Amino acid sequence: MIRHALVVSLFALTISTGALAQPRPAPAPAKAADPAAAAPMAIVGGRVHTGTGEVLEEATILLDNGLVQKIGKGLAVPAGIPTIDAKGAIVTPGFVDALTAVGLVEVSLEEGTHHDNRGGKDPIRAAFRAADGYNPASTVVGITRAEGVTSAGVVPVGGLFSGQSAWADLDGDTREAALAQGPLAIHVHLDGGLDGDRGGPASALLLAREVFDDARTFQKNRAAWERNQSRPFAASRLDLESITLALAGRIPVVFHVDRAADILAAVALAKEFGLRPVIAGGAEAWKVASRLAESKVSVMVNPLEPGPTSFDTLGTRDDNAALLHAAGVSVVITTNDTHNARKLRQVAGNAVRAGLPHAAAIAAITRAPAEAYGLGAKYGTLAPGKVANLVVWSGDPLEIASRPLAVVIRGKKVDLANRQSALFSRYRKLPAAR
Repeated sequence: MIRHALVVSLFALTISTGALAQPRPAPAPAKAADPAAAAPMAIVGGRVHTGTGEVLEEATILLDNGLVQKIGKGLAVPAGIPTIDAKGAIVTPGFVDALTAVGLVEVSLEEGTHHDNRGGKDPIRAAFRAADGYNPASTVVGITRAEGVTSAGVVPVGGLFSGQSAWADLDGDTREAALAQGPLAIHVHLDGGLDGDRGGPASALLLAREVFDDARTFQKNRAAWERNQSRPFAASRLDLESITLALAGRIPVVFHVDRAADILAAVALAKEFGLRPVIAGGAEAWKVASRLAESKVSVMVNPLEPGPTSFDTLGTRDDNAALLHAAGVSVVITTNDTHNARKLRQVAGNAVRAGLPHAAAIAAITRAPAEAYGLGAKYGTLAPGKVANLVVWSGDPLEIASRPLAVVIRGKKVDLANRQSALFSRYRKLPAAR
């Protein structure tokens, strides 16, 4: 009886081990969601900034099924379709804030409303998906959308490898309807991703290199790991699976780093492992602008970031974006905020004040973020076949006195009412004092 049980057990173990030995394909990144079917629409007569630097006067944009169909001057508008009169107005692609926690954080000082951080002490959290915490009903979504921001990079925080971001269009009743791409990128925080007792940027780079090396080994011989025939790895299986997406070039790696020397170290690390790097923060990126341009690395900056706030940001200057652009670097402007993502155009306007050309500032909040995240084929400019995210403005969108007259997301004109406008309407007329 004992021998029979032993034979059965060994047979079961053999079957189980064989099943585990089968290589498991890495999870594929979600494709950018096809826009929800939307009725035809026309925007007529506006001064259209396409996002490429080209400006079309008195142009017409024809939309259908959530996409731009045609754009140009003198286009015939099909009879009976809804029309937005943009005469005397400016039309731009919908603005994109690349680094936010919109939909992830509701109240900054209430930890119970934070869904952007996996928590715990483990610095390797590559498998953590911001998309899983996204709330399309967040009041922050409507407030941000009302200021002309139609898409946001929804980004995790915490640890060295913080996790995977997602691209959210700021409309849709469900998470599935709003999220257009996830995973969008892996985020690595070299600017304090380790606890204070674990060392500084050099230690962060060491651990990052170890994790990428582990993931590369795992990618090459996943079956051996499944049979417990490989060396121990610094990261868990799901973390390793996630990082292999970046090693395969399917998603970029966003390195959050400020000091010039550390920026170059991150670029070198990316080259060593064949990654698609993006620099976020980049307070001292202007110092190494020519090297970044040579390597074709996009840089995400906030021109209004106060500084210096640490030894890593001693070289902070408000014309960082202008200097990077002049050197040929693709510049992305971001608020790197959540409740102030609505101020994206104000931040971009200040970059213009500091020397960034106006057209480059518009591109930095439309085309450049889409291209940095690998979504340039669908987002960021107004052209046939692109997702129909656009805004009609009362004037120059980088002027604080201008306002959105209409916001279109995936070919649908969206309601601009939000919590702030509701409070304004409720209290604009106070009862007479007794």
